[in-house]
Amino acid sequence: MGGCGAPLRLALEGNIAVGKSTFLKLLGAAFPRWHLVPEPVAQWRQVPTAGTAQVRIWGTAWPGRCHPHPKCPRGFPRAVPPSSQVSPGVPKGCATPMSPGVPGGCANLLPPLTPMSPQVPGGCANLLQLMYQEPSRWSYTFQTFSCLSRLRAALEAPGEAGGTPGSPVRVLERSVFSDRYVFAKQLFEAGHLQPLEWALYQQCHDVLLAHVGHRAAPHAFLYLRASPQRCLERLRRRARSEERGVQLGYLSRLHGQHELWLLARATEVGCAAARRAPVLLLDAEQDFEHDAARQGRLLAQVEAFVTSLSARPVPPHPHTPGTGRGAASA
Repeated sequence: MGGCGAPLRLALEGNIAVGKSTFLKLLGAAFPRWHLVPEPVAQWRQVPTAGTAQVRIWGTAWPGRCHPHPKCPRGFPRAVPPSSQVSPGVPKGCATPMSPGVPGGCANLLPPLTPMSPQVPGGCANLLQLMYQEPSRWSYTFQTFSCLSRLRAALEAPGEAGGTPGSPVRVLERSVFSDRYVFAKQLFEAGHLQPLEWALYQQCHDVLLAHVGHRAAPHAFLYLRASPQRCLERLRRRARSEERGVQLGYLSRLHGQHELWLLARATEVGCAAARRAPVLLLDAEQDFEHDAARQGRLLAQVEAFVTSLSARPVPPHPHTPGTGRGAASA
């Protein structure tokens, strides 16, 4: 199905703490020629801030740290070229959190880090933790960055990402589609994304996929499935600091979004390629990390699924913004 030597693209989907990273490692051990792309969690935990990095505006690098000025709010990042016009009462070269974009430049919408903001060494922010702590403030920022980081990982050539050139199969841990149709959708329905933010996120998602969807959309999905209760047990066991406040209700809502999208195929998906992509359901209710027999059964399912996909003709991969329901799962 990959066609013309291109790898078959699979997305490994599932709830938080269902066991995706563990299963990805098992796939790597069982199929060493496959190219595996882990979820870019490390990038979300260490996002360079404007106060310590260069801000690129219209192709020009400008110092990200605010220059000393008696009227400039202390610590505000400088994100507007000195020649730009800014809001009344604000010195040239400085931007306020509420200042709109200005001619010749743009305002930095990320406010300076305060002592209460999660920080990591090197002047970076832990955006994942910020989102969990203040979802109504940070959900749009996080989901936008999450989507971009996933897309970048999906578009990287195997050699650039440490994979083997010529790999017959490429497996991504989650995709830009779960980013939108599970996580961002749930945040909107919970009220953490405002209607305007949700509309902007969807427009950006559509535009990006209209240009690169033919290279990023998975040919098929692997749905690693377990009950929310089982996922909560595993989440508590792995004990990520950002996830301390995650409750069963949140995992249950995410589980419901996965079920609607991948099993019921009731979620309206704009990308035609993703809408019709087959789905392999993998039962992960029982722990499989140290159970060789269970591992063997799951891996055999994946191998048979890939073999069946490889025998199929290559479908076109247009991105058709709009709505529609997918075909039945495989």
